[in-house]
Amino acid sequence: MKLTRRKVLKALGVGLGTGFVGLSGTWLYATRVETKRLRLERVQVPLPSLPSSLDGLRIVLLSDFHLYPHTQIELIDAAVEMANECRPDLALLGGDYVLSTAESIYELAPALGRLDAKYGVFAVLGNHDHWKNSDAVIDGLTRSGIHVFMNEGLTLSVGRQPLYLAGVDDGWVRRHDLEKALANRNGEDPTLLLMHEPDFADDFLADGRVLLQLSGHSHGGQVRFPFIGSPFLPPYGRKYDQGLYRVGQGWLYTNVGIGVTAPLRLNCPPEVTEITLVSQPG
Repeated sequence: MKLTRRKVLKALGVGLGTGFVGLSGTWLYATRVETKRLRLERVQVPLPSLPSSLDGLRIVLLSDFHLYPHTQIELIDAAVEMANECRPDLALLGGDYVLSTAESIYELAPALGRLDAKYGVFAVLGNHDHWKNSDAVIDGLTRSGIHVFMNEGLTLSVGRQPLYLAGVDDGWVRRHDLEKALANRNGEDPTLLLMHEPDFADDFLADGRVLLQLSGHSHGGQVRFPFIGSPFLPPYGRKYDQGLYRVGQGWLYTNVGIGVTAPLRLNCPPEVTEITLVSQPG
């Protein structure tokens, strides 16, 4: 669909006749209101023959915090509180913690360290973390008790059932290595994968080892128009830009993030995702 000026104005909720006042009001809403309208998105992912001890497993996914200058710590605090109210079994962080400076991780990480999940809090890095200073980001997260996956995984005991949780490093900067991340996986253990950019799912979910990939990166484009979606999507976040997708033999969920890289959101509010695994007959 061709994106014309008329269609843009209509999608923003103003006709050509409403003029500057309507457009100005929409701009104020997008820059001052929606960026702070944190929502909880609840999703169920049906997995064939899921072991009974994993049926009902609750995961909270948060991503793309980009603390400062546009995103403030109060929004992160609210997201952590919202996530904790879900009483999650796992808390997963999808990368891009910083934006203008890596040093903001030392304020962000303690807030994220207050996440309370039965089996722990785990993270991967995003492209912005590498562009600024990945060592500082890892240091800040680790100091706050958050395990950062760098092409690795571990086995969690959930009841009587092992669950393999893996994380790959960032794909945009070419640090990702799925085989290394799955190297310690045992046999047919159910496997979840955390990876910043969603569009690698076509490769990562192809052979059936990974049941569910959890990602962020796209921000959903931050501005979305009816019928056409967003024209502002980043590389590696254009195909699977928001929500739940069936990809190959597995599933992918793309979280639209909490923070922003430009100070506006429209039809795409910041999001905490609660994901529940449910058994589906095989």
